[in-house]
Amino acid sequence: MNPLIIETAKSVIASSAPLVFAGIGEMFTERAGVVNLSLDGSILLSAMAAFAIAFLSGSLILGFLGGMLVGMLIALLVAYGAIALKQDQVAIGFVLTLLCADLSSFIGKPFVRKPGPSVPHWPIPGLVNIPVIGRILFDQDVLVYASYAVILVAWVWLFYTQAGLRLRSVGERPEAAFARGIAVNRVRYLYTALGGALVGLAGGGYSLSVKLGWSHRHTAGIGWIALAIVIFGGWHPFRVAFGAYLFGVLKSVGSLLQPGFPNIPTQVFQAAPFALMLLALLLVSGDREGLARRLPKPLRAIVQALLAGRPPAGLGKRFEQG
Repeated sequence: MNPLIIETAKSVIASSAPLVFAGIGEMFTERAGVVNLSLDGSILLSAMAAFAIAFLSGSLILGFLGGMLVGMLIALLVAYGAIALKQDQVAIGFVLTLLCADLSSFIGKPFVRKPGPSVPHWPIPGLVNIPVIGRILFDQDVLVYASYAVILVAWVWLFYTQAGLRLRSVGERPEAAFARGIAVNRVRYLYTALGGALVGLAGGGYSLSVKLGWSHRHTAGIGWIALAIVIFGGWHPFRVAFGAYLFGVLKSVGSLLQPGFPNIPTQVFQAAPFALMLLALLLVSGDREGLARRLPKPLRAIVQALLAGRPPAGLGKRFEQG
């Protein structure tokens, strides 16, 4: 295979790993019935915190843990405001997005464009020698391998464990779940915290692996893409991961096309992946069956599988015991 294609695919997998974490994290949160719209600001603030902690301590582990803690606390603020204070989840998320974005710029000023630690490259012996696939999947770093594990664990947890069944029941029919003895709001707090931690891990992944360092608006827009990917993926781990990789492919295609069209402003190629992702989201949210019927038969079953899924019935709805 063409070495350029292999390197491009390898780059897509590496750059998409943080988006996989954010998408799976928000999927868990929404499966529990909570909408966390603070993702864009949360990723910014956790990226800054992870880099600052790693820069000051010299420890990548502390940096990632710090980013995860920040993401978890922000998510818990959304859950507390919605569950305990009975406020609108969407409004809380928007306010926190703006607040966290400004905080990241203000607190992160001393760390702008400072060289810091980064996740080391770590090819897996043996597996990296597999033709083509080995170079793409196993010539990466620990963060990428962790993203593979998160996808598989999320799938098994959701569909093959009692805890996953309880989670889905809370998101679908919280009243019925409560009648069966499940502490609905406790489950919502738990999975909102878990989702926030994964979003924080995504922020650390950007500043310590994908887009090294820290700068103003370092990851702006990524949180909204993660939210769109959850909808695009139908709240299913594999499809959410596919959406993250699709966005990575769109970004790579834009970078490859840019040198061939020097008269087109670079901003067009930078913004194109976001616009194309929104277009894909609109197609998915529309007449899915009609879209599938227009495709050739060999692609029809694949597209129907990818586009299957609907939001949890209890998503964004407040549950009050009694």
